[in-house]
Order: sequence, then structure tokens, then C-alpha cells
Amino acid sequence: MDGHRPTGHPPTHSGGGNPVPPPSRTLTTVVHTAFFLLLGSSVARFLLRHPGEPRTPWIIALSITLALLYVLGPTTAKATARATATATADGPTPRHLVWLALVVTTWVVLVVLAPSFAWCAVPLFYTALRTLPPRAAVVLVALLTAFVVAAQLKLSAAFDPNLLLAPPAVAALATAVFVHMERQTQAQRTLIDDLIRTRRELAATERREGTLAERQRLSMEIHDTLAQNLSSQQMLLQAAERTWDADPATARAHVRTATGIAARGLAEARRLVHDLAPSELADGVPLADALRGLDAGPEVTVRFHLEGAPVPLPARTQSALLRIAQGALANVREHAGARTAALTLSFLGDQVVLDIADDGRGFTAPPAGPGAPDRGHGLPAMRARVRQLGGTLTVESTPSEGTVLSAALPLPPSSPTPLEPPR
Repeated sequence: MDGHRPTGHPPTHSGGGNPVPPPSRTLTTVVHTAFFLLLGSSVARFLLRHPGEPRTPWIIALSITLALLYVLGPTTAKATARATATATADGPTPRHLVWLALVVTTWVVLVVLAPSFAWCAVPLFYTALRTLPPRAAVVLVALLTAFVVAAQLKLSAAFDPNLLLAPPAVAALATAVFVHMERQTQAQRTLIDDLIRTRRELAATERREGTLAERQRLSMEIHDTLAQNLSSQQMLLQAAERTWDADPATARAHVRTATGIAARGLAEARRLVHDLAPSELADGVPLADALRGLDAGPEVTVRFHLEGAPVPLPARTQSALLRIAQGALANVREHAGARTAALTLSFLGDQVVLDIADDGRGFTAPPAGPGAPDRGHGLPAMRARVRQLGGTLTVESTPSEGTVLSAALPLPPSSPTPLEPPR
């Protein structure tokens, strides 16, 4: 028997939800076929050797009962939920024990009436080993073997050493093969459990890393858009308040500029909520046009230059370069005290480079590289953006001589057809 799972029945599952490998269908088919062949040949042998005996009806009735009980095993297992997992992990169920007891008892009665039925014990070895725990199964196999030896010796007219030694040898071989197969199956189950557990741990780690990466990305998006816009509005409104009485026209200009920044900030906030894409790049606006439309406030003149033949850029690359430009211009407006700033977008074949230069007061540039100290949140956010895309960010600045920030990002390996420069 195959653990009382009918042929073709879906594999049962262990308590942990992992599939339990079924026994070989070929082995199961061979065992079933052998049992019915041995049973049929024993019946035929009895009818040929003992025609017209009074016990013949009992032999036939018991043979039919044994066959029905043997077939009833898969039906019993099908009616019992998780039958094989229970039999292999927690011991056989009461229903299996009753079934096995009936099969063995019927077979013992048959052997007592007709010793030739003893050879049906070989398939029953497999049934016992599949149903009972290992120690109990070995004990039952030993008892069945002893009964077979006694029956064969009784059937034999003279003492035959083969009848004394052959059944134990066959039983030992069958038991050894089965135990070896069970150990291999258990090792396979353990390996599968380890692989599933490792896969789950890896998936959990990837989810945590993805969550952290998304939080960092959202932090950068908020810093480069909403926080920078709010900071600019605050500066403009404070300037308007200081000059409201002395220079109303300038104060109103500051208010109008702050209103425009607020409108752009509102559009950014809506875009951020909608799909986190820069509003300047919506509707297929080229990156060069989006950079050309940036400003750093009324006191800073921003110029844009395009070098090289533009090629299509991935959406993440365009978004990163635009956010870096916005963050750099926000720093120019708030900290540099510059009068002009220049944005240069260069397509250099294997990479695209964005340079932002200003003529402001400059500062002592921090060293580049991982772990280098940065001022504020802007530069770390820029470095994180380019690092995620495999690029580099460099900052060159000297006090009183301005600052140059350069972001270089690699282009895809294939060389797309150059686009026409934007007009």
C-alpha cells in the first residue's frame, strides 16, 4: 500500500503547509499487482490441490474479504483528512490501525486454513511499514515472517532449510529498502522545508529593504519639492513684509512670486500623491524643456545650455536629474547669494551629465564618496539619487568663487537614435 493514498490523489500536506512527497507510483503499482497476483495464485492453487473440500467456501469468502479490505485502504485514507501526514508525523490514526488489524487477521485465518497463502505476506510487509511507526512496523514484520516460516514448514513434507531462511531474508531486504527510501524522503522533506524557509526570509528581507528604499525616495521627493517650495515662499513673504511700507511695488512682486511658487508646489503635491512623477515632466515634456523652465527666484538669473545630441532617457533618470537641478537651485537661492546660475545638460555618448554652476559666495566643499559629511539634507539626497542609478555626484566650491555641482548618470548600453534638439 502507498500510505493509503489512492493512486492519482493529490499529495497531502504536512502541518506546516509543505507538500509531502508521495511514494513512487511505480513501486505502489508493483506492490498492488504482486498482492493480487499472489492472492489469486494462492486461491487457484488451493482449488486445484483440494477440490471439493468443505473449507473451500470459507477460503473463497476469506480471499474475497481480504481483497476488499486491501482495496478499502485507499478509501479509508481518502476519508481521513491529512491521513499520510498524520501517519508519518504523529502516528497512525485509529481508523488505520483497525483497517490494518482486519487485513492481518483475515490473512492469518487464511494461512491457518491454507498455508499457501503465506506468500501474500510480502506485500503486507510494505503495507505495515507504510502504516505503522518504524519500531512497531519492524515488530509486525518479524511476527508475520515467523508466521510465514511456520506455515511453510507445516506445508512442506520434509524439512527444507530454504523455508527457514528465505522468508526472513526477503523480509529483511524489503524492510531495509523501505527504511532507506523513507530516510531519503525525510531528507528531501527537510531540504524542501529549509528552502521554503530561506525563500520566505529572503522575501521578508527584500520587502524591508524595499520599504526603506521607498521611504528614502519619498523623503527626497518631499525635500526637493514641497520643502523647498515652502522655504522659498517663507523667504519671499518675509522679504515682502520687510519692504511693504518702504517699497510696496517690490513687496507685491515678492508676493506674486510666492504665489507662483505656491501654485507650482500645489501641482507638485498633487502629482506626488497621484504618481510621484515630477509635474514638469508630465505629458511627455522633454527633460531639456523642463530644466529650461526652472528658476531660482527673482534675484538669480538662470541660464540653460544643451550640449550633444539628446537621446531618450529612462523616466527614473529624467526624474533624478530634474530633482537634482531643483535642489541645487534651491541651495543657490537660499545659501549662495549668487546673481547667476548656469544649468548645462550634456549627452556624452555613454552618460548624461548635468552641471549646475553659480557665482555665489561658495563654501569649503566636503569630500566626495560614501560616508563623507554633507551640509543639510540636500546633498545627501542628491548623492542617494545618483547612487541608486549607478552614477556619481561631485561638488567643487571655493569661498567667494562660486560652486559647481555635477551629476553624471550612465546611459543604457544600446545607442538610441538621437532626438532633435528642443527649440
